Amino acid sequence: MSENSFNNGSEKVTLSRNLSMFSITMIGVGGMIGAGIFVLTGTAANVAGPAVILTFLLNGIVTLFTALAYAELGSAFPEAGGGYLWVKEGLGGTNGFLAGWMSWFAHAVAGSLYALAFGRFMTEFIVMLGLPTFGLTIHQLSLIFMVLIVILFTYINFQGVSETGSIGNIITVTKIVILLLFVLFGVAAMLGTPNWEMRFTTDFMPNGIMGVFTAMGLTFVAFEGYEIISQSGEEAIDPKRNIPRAIFWAIGIAVAIYILVGITAIGAVNPPAGQPAYLYLGEQKEIAVIEVAGQTFPWGIGRIVLLISGIVSTMSALNATTYSSSRVSFAMGRDHNLPSFFSFIDGKNHTPIWAIVSSSILMIIMGLALPIDDVAAAADIMFLLLFLQVNVTLMTLRKKMPELDRGFRVPWVPFIPVLAIVLNAGLAIFLFTFSAVGWYFVIGWLVIGIISYLGHFSKIEAMEKPKEILHEEVLVSRQYSVVVPVVNQQQATIMGKIGAYMARGYEGEVIALHVLRVPPQLSISEGRLLLKEGRPYLDTVIKQAKQIEVPVHTIIRLGRKVSESIRRTVVENASDLLLLGWPGYTESKGTYFGSVIDPIIDNPPCDVAVVRYRQERELKRILIPIGGGINSRLAVKLAVKMTSTMSPDALPYIELLHVTRPRVTESDHIRAQQVMHQACEGTVYVSVDETVLESENVEQAILDYAAGKMDNEAADLIVIGASEESIFKNLLVGNIVADIIEKAEVSVMMVKRRSSRLRSLLRETVLQTVIPEHKAE
Repeated sequence: MSENSFNNGSEKVTLSRNLSMFSITMIGVGGMIGAGIFVLTGTAANVAGPAVILTFLLNGIVTLFTALAYAELGSAFPEAGGGYLWVKEGLGGTNGFLAGWMSWFAHAVAGSLYALAFGRFMTEFIVMLGLPTFGLTIHQLSLIFMVLIVILFTYINFQGVSETGSIGNIITVTKIVILLLFVLFGVAAMLGTPNWEMRFTTDFMPNGIMGVFTAMGLTFVAFEGYEIISQSGEEAIDPKRNIPRAIFWAIGIAVAIYILVGITAIGAVNPPAGQPAYLYLGEQKEIAVIEVAGQTFPWGIGRIVLLISGIVSTMSALNATTYSSSRVSFAMGRDHNLPSFFSFIDGKNHTPIWAIVSSSILMIIMGLALPIDDVAAAADIMFLLLFLQVNVTLMTLRKKMPELDRGFRVPWVPFIPVLAIVLNAGLAIFLFTFSAVGWYFVIGWLVIGIISYLGHFSKIEAMEKPKEILHEEVLVSRQYSVVVPVVNQQQATIMGKIGAYMARGYEGEVIALHVLRVPPQLSISEGRLLLKEGRPYLDTVIKQAKQIEVPVHTIIRLGRKVSESIRRTVVENASDLLLLGWPGYTESKGTYFGSVIDPIIDNPPCDVAVVRYRQERELKRILIPIGGGINSRLAVKLAVKMTSTMSPDALPYIELLHVTRPRVTESDHIRAQQVMHQACEGTVYVSVDETVLESENVEQAILDYAAGKMDNEAADLIVIGASEESIFKNLLVGNIVADIIEKAEVSVMMVKRRSSRLRSLLRETVLQTVIPEHKAE
């Protein structure tokens, strides 16, 4: 692996891979055990009451749903950047940038929380020892220590991950031992307290379930350590195996300790007479656990031991968040989503020095600007929004990249990620009731990010990307365009002619596209060597279009995945129709049309027509089977437009066919006529005939009628709409349509309307595609 200080040409800036599974597990545990126990236990108890232990348990369960997504994606994409990289790959564009923008902010703000807590603990420690404070208030002294500890860990992280990991491991193990002692002495004190059980049975949820939910949102930041683990992917040894295991070990350790500490704090504390234990803990806020330790440890050492543990814990958490925030900003700099200096790697230590420094500056600014509760709320909201995006990405990548090598797979998709999305969104909304200020900061940060990306970074990103388009020639630009991808001369001849007629009907243009698939062993830029392969196919399309005076816009582009390159071409040119040719077979397992056409038909970026072409014949009769719905209307519309500019002497006859079940009533016949009339709405054509047939077998009736076996003339082309579907059902084409495409003796054009935004989102994430089985011809 190359380790460079600069990104020169095709060399990629990368980091050293030397973190063991134990090290990345401890990084995760270090990030989880810090804020929640030493900073937020008191505040959470004040909101949830004794149900704070339920809060920790539920947070563990909720966080596990999203952690499953991190385990799968972290094992599949072991690179610095974590959730940012995955969202960028799965959702792209603005979504990808915002994921990184939120992740950087969330980790940095979480670092501010830990640094503020460290400052308060150090101040308490100095006051306890009777050391001079030089006339400074507790708040002023806390802020000074906050700034100093951030500077210290900036230096430590600059020294390299080995040093960072070793120091982090020592700190994390030390605080686990101290917390277990806290539980041991606390349980002993609790068992010696009369009627201690009543603290958990009386007024268990003083603020109801809403109090529990609010406390969950407030303390959720303590469980984001698995996000930190994913950031270590580029520096972890054997990440495909170790990242999922480290995530689950870290969550298990952290949740167990949180629940034990919560039980101990409620059960062992000795509050003033008449005051409930949870209210007393709430008054103590970030030093609540330290106050409990002062009452329960022997020899009066509890406060000092827990202060030391708090200091150590917040240092560990700060170390983890400094590491993770710098890695995501480094990845964004490498992708030109932040200024390029973020991707600079020190030649000696192989660490992203300016990413570390910038993240530390952000921590200090946030620590000085906001109260600790609002800092925690802002970090929580950012993480919850990021986790929501990651769960959407998990479902999207399952469909976009099914062949991806995953070290772990989330079970019961899409149920688990959808549940995680709902829970994360709910917790984020509940946090508004606790800290509106936190939400205002989050909204402000997102607005700044969107303006920065759309106004600057998106343009830089586009300029720095390897150029996918090798050749583009535009003679005349028309408002309506038909994209015609071609892969061989036969397809270029047939589809070029059909595409030209379609474009002429709308006074538009043809965009002739040839995609050069770049194999994994070549870089995108090296794919330029294949340029000469596609030019003859485009010339054939130009020749076909020239015969009927339709302008042609030609494009040759590179891509890893042909379907994505076609989709990108449609979107970039705002095209109206995509015309795809299918020879009638595929070698791709688990698909119907093949690995190129299936993903496009599944979620069309524009209106799509797939032509199953047979031998060429004179076009005299076009048969349009009508089932009703928008796809049937599109079939009529395209057939009419395709033929509207043909010579009057050669104008084909168009016939609509609707098949009903036998023994129908007169009203059924009327409804059948209505279905055909609705299919013709907005379309004027003088030679359209309408036929209604009765048959038990709809598809066979259509096939027989098309073949001229019912005392009728045979059709030369069948144009049929894809089967209609409900919004929560995702049919590729439908079984009847599939049978007609395969069994018809003449060419068949199957059309499908573009997806709405809602349907597109559902198809990309939740809905599984129903693919018909191929039938023997």
